[in-house]
Amino acid sequence: MPTEKRPTVSRRKLGIFGVVAVAGALTLVVSGIRAREDSSVKLKEWTDEQAVPAVAVIYPDAGPLTATIDLPGRLEAYYRAPIFARVNGYLKSWSKDIGARVKAGEVIAEIDAPDLDQQLLQARADLANQQASAKLSEVTLARRKTLIASNFVSMQEIDERTADLANKNAAVNASQANVERLEALAGYKKITAPFDGIVTARNTDVGALINAGGGSSPPMFIISDIKKLRVYVNVPQTYVPSVKIGAKGMISVPEYPTRTFEATVEASAQAVDVTSGTTQMQLGLDNSAGELMPGGFANVRLVLQRESVPLHIPSSALVFDQKGLRVATVTPDNKILFKPVKIARDLGRDIELAGGISLDDRVISTPPDGMADGDAVRVVSTKGRPSSVSTKQGEKG
Repeated sequence: MPTEKRPTVSRRKLGIFGVVAVAGALTLVVSGIRAREDSSVKLKEWTDEQAVPAVAVIYPDAGPLTATIDLPGRLEAYYRAPIFARVNGYLKSWSKDIGARVKAGEVIAEIDAPDLDQQLLQARADLANQQASAKLSEVTLARRKTLIASNFVSMQEIDERTADLANKNAAVNASQANVERLEALAGYKKITAPFDGIVTARNTDVGALINAGGGSSPPMFIISDIKKLRVYVNVPQTYVPSVKIGAKGMISVPEYPTRTFEATVEASAQAVDVTSGTTQMQLGLDNSAGELMPGGFANVRLVLQRESVPLHIPSSALVFDQKGLRVATVTPDNKILFKPVKIARDLGRDIELAGGISLDDRVISTPPDGMADGDAVRVVSTKGRPSSVSTKQGEKG
């Protein structure tokens, strides 16, 4: 009996094994099909994603409301007087050389003018002659008047003598004026300082021929008051409204590389030079210590006052085409939106904008070619997000 039951048990095991094998094979087939389908779907999604341009966006950086601008400037003495001669002659002597300090009215040189001296002697002699003639005419008129009662002289003669006396007195006055004019010129033989200052130039020497007036010759001396300096700087037209009278400026000079000097904007030319497109402005600088020299170069850092906070973006974000200067921004639904902008200052890598975008705009840092309004993009990185925007997005999440 036991030998007859063994084949039955073996066939049952073989049947169960076959069913299990078939089920396993079906499972493998189904799993493979699903895996291929999932791979196809993922591949399609990846392909679709790659078809959408990937962009990096930045948020505009808010610049300081009070910014600065560096410009080249020139130092000048607050008072500067070129000294020319008023008389012709030869330089007799000089007493002050370059660098010497002088007081107002102090004699710094003397001119020998023999021609002027002779003219003055002649004028004085002419005056004495005119005075004598007038005196004689006056005495004669007085004598003639005493003879009127005896009818020895006529009234016509009295009138003639009166007119002659008036003529002689006028000649005396003219001669007197000429003498005073020459005496005033003779006073200019002594060259004096017009104000307290320093002799910054001497262009003459003893024995040199001196010609009256400026002409084409250089001045004999230049006197400068350097207790206070004027700093002249040419400000580009764009920045003129931002530089106010009374604004502060910092002055640096090559001879003091580690120091700065404070100056104040005192005046503006209120006009634009057509050749340079700039407006000249003047700053006042205290130089009571005498450390700075007039005529020197200076770097001037001016404080700019703006009414609104300027925005900075990378220069690579600008797009210039037939529609003008624009930037590409990304909307909340990741679509392109171009916005026109205006440049306030070109800072090299960064651009300061005068308007067109806001702090909340997401600006594409390097926009690809061929983009248009409404195109979909994929944001892969974000830089410089404002804290206010981060807070809003956190609340939405």
